[in-house]
Amino acid sequence: MTGLYVHIPFCRSKCGYCDFYSLVGSESTKDEYTAEVCRRLKKVSRSADTLYIGGGTPSQLGGQRIARIIDAAAPLLTADAEVTVEANPCDNMAAFLPDVAAAGANRLSLGLQSANDSELKLLTRRHRADHVTAAVETAHRCGIDNISLDLMIGIEGQTDASLMRSVDYCAALGVSHISGYMLKLEPGTPFYARGEGCFPGADDTAELYLRACERLEKHGYDQYEISNFCRDGRRSRHNMKYWLGEDYIGIGPAAHSCTDGSRYYFERDIAAFLSGAEPIYDGPSGGEDEYIMLRLRLSDGILLSDLEERFGAASAERVRRGLRRPAAGGLAAFDGERVRLTRRGFLVSNSIIAALLG
Repeated sequence: MTGLYVHIPFCRSKCGYCDFYSLVGSESTKDEYTAEVCRRLKKVSRSADTLYIGGGTPSQLGGQRIARIIDAAAPLLTADAEVTVEANPCDNMAAFLPDVAAAGANRLSLGLQSANDSELKLLTRRHRADHVTAAVETAHRCGIDNISLDLMIGIEGQTDASLMRSVDYCAALGVSHISGYMLKLEPGTPFYARGEGCFPGADDTAELYLRACERLEKHGYDQYEISNFCRDGRRSRHNMKYWLGEDYIGIGPAAHSCTDGSRYYFERDIAAFLSGAEPIYDGPSGGEDEYIMLRLRLSDGILLSDLEERFGAASAERVRRGLRRPAAGGLAAFDGERVRLTRRGFLVSNSIIAALLG
């Protein structure tokens, strides 16, 4: 089953670490953009069981416009579809959430990043922690109980104690899903220009990550991917499509698609998108290396019998042999049927996968 992704490229301001495609848009531009997204959704002929509206800041589009987008996608969606909307917690959630919930949104993703207001200020975020509390409470009143919060690891001045406060804060809110991302300094961003010396070093960040994983586990969150944790089996069904190599269709500037063994992307150009530009072919998908790379991001790892069925016995043996040394060092685990990376292995997954794939 296909997943749908809609990129909303509007933000009131750009955070110092962000390199996503976003801009400040006028009300008329937002109207035009909504109409174009709806037009393109109506051309999709596939059924979908997930819809993810991300950004940017979708809540900057407003609840009524997001509702129009969900309505346009509704004929494509299965009855049990997961419909996720991202939001900035300091936008007007009392106005935004009732509209999107009434249209069918059943999952909310909020960019908390930290429960410490001093760290939020350093991240150039507009919200405070109490905005998140209020947003979660509003979502519950609107009938949305599947809520994800983002946490950032490696913030300037972050300590073990401050990170644990953020983790505990999320757990106390009772959210079903938490994403914990290590801060990455992206070229071209203000944070990158400041240099690595302003932020915790790689070793300190790694220890913070491991401590966060342990604390989340104590709170009942299962780690199912390098950066993602959930309660009650509530994995992000949409994001699982990326890691399992399933088909998805992206709409909007900078959005990517993967369908029928091919990848496509839209240029990072809202004017081109509004003028009707088509996505650009970006090569084939679904190969052996891609399968291995994506599956090793998951705590489930790789079922060797499945790998052998897809790509042959040599492929399974390649992985089995390639992970022997990481397994001896506690970075991978093998139970005879399945291979996976451990938490410490996740920290150096890029190196392990690069060596494995040659």
